Amino acid sequence: MTTQEKLIKNKLTLLELADFLQNVSKACQIGKCSRQHFYDVRQAYEENGIEGLREKSRRKPCLGNRVAPEVEETVVQMAIEYPAYGQYRVSNELKKKGILVSAGGVRSIWKRHGLEVFKKRLKVLEEKAAKEGIVYTEEQLRALEVLKKEREESHEEIETEHPGYLLAQDTFYVGYLKGVGRIYQQTAMDTYSSVAFAKLYPTKVPVTAADTLNDRVLPFFEEQDVDVLRVLTDRGTEFCGVIERHAYEIFLEYHEIEHTKTRPRRPQSNGICESFHKTILNEFYRVAFRKKIYGSLEELQMDLDEWITWYNNERTHQGKRCLGRTPMATFLDGLELVKQKNLDNQYVGVVDACQQKC
Repeated sequence: MTTQEKLIKNKLTLLELADFLQNVSKACQIGKCSRQHFYDVRQAYEENGIEGLREKSRRKPCLGNRVAPEVEETVVQMAIEYPAYGQYRVSNELKKKGILVSAGGVRSIWKRHGLEVFKKRLKVLEEKAAKEGIVYTEEQLRALEVLKKEREESHEEIETEHPGYLLAQDTFYVGYLKGVGRIYQQTAMDTYSSVAFAKLYPTKVPVTAADTLNDRVLPFFEEQDVDVLRVLTDRGTEFCGVIERHAYEIFLEYHEIEHTKTRPRRPQSNGICESFHKTILNEFYRVAFRKKIYGSLEELQMDLDEWITWYNNERTHQGKRCLGRTPMATFLDGLELVKQKNLDNQYVGVVDACQQKC
């Protein structure tokens, strides 16, 4: 029985008790309520029956602070005419026209009409233009160009032609291990095949970033007779610095690997590593830390190596290049592209040599 039903039952009991005793005062005394309350209940029952006994909210909507309809219409119209304006800018612009509405008031109006964010305002503008055939103003065109640029950037893809063409590297903070301290994972991935490498360290410094390439990545590519041409990293201090004094930069220079950096404040530029970090967090770390208590970095590294081996050789991918294959299968299939690239380079070298002799 709900609270509403219980209250209705109590009111009906009070009315029945008064009818049985033929004494309102005695019924109110037993029911512990005032006679005025009894008369209100009886009147409501006589007028509306059971529905009249339902509890009604005494709260009244406070519309005193709501802006006038014409002001609200002006704010909505301005959101469409100037979609790039924020709530403070709109408030100030309206103030110049003699319309006083706060920035918070502007946002409240926007929320009522589904215009609270920039993309929603542009969507309404595009729908209105398609429906009414309006001509865009300069402000509207600028805002639409910004949106178009954002859409193009959100769909940007990493350019990679074959295994070894581009390696992505990033640092992932694993967490704090009692007795060990903070743990960082150095991640490296072949962007063509999604073959991954990972090694754990207690710090994130240039030496650890270089050690991952030296210990895990380059030996693998040398075994497959594939050269690493370029590495993509963010602008963290473990990857970037003065070439003459930075261990990681020196390592890349020594091995003749080109270093490409992501755009500032654009982690999605290295999205392949970001996606891998999400996968390894959900499929390995969160599961492993629930099953086992690790006492050392080496113990965790052993389990991580087993998972990486499974990831590369058994876990299928649905990406653009893997297409349901494992990363290692994709890598091996891509070796033909590497051989073809080497033959093309040799041919170009022979042609250049002949031209120089001639």
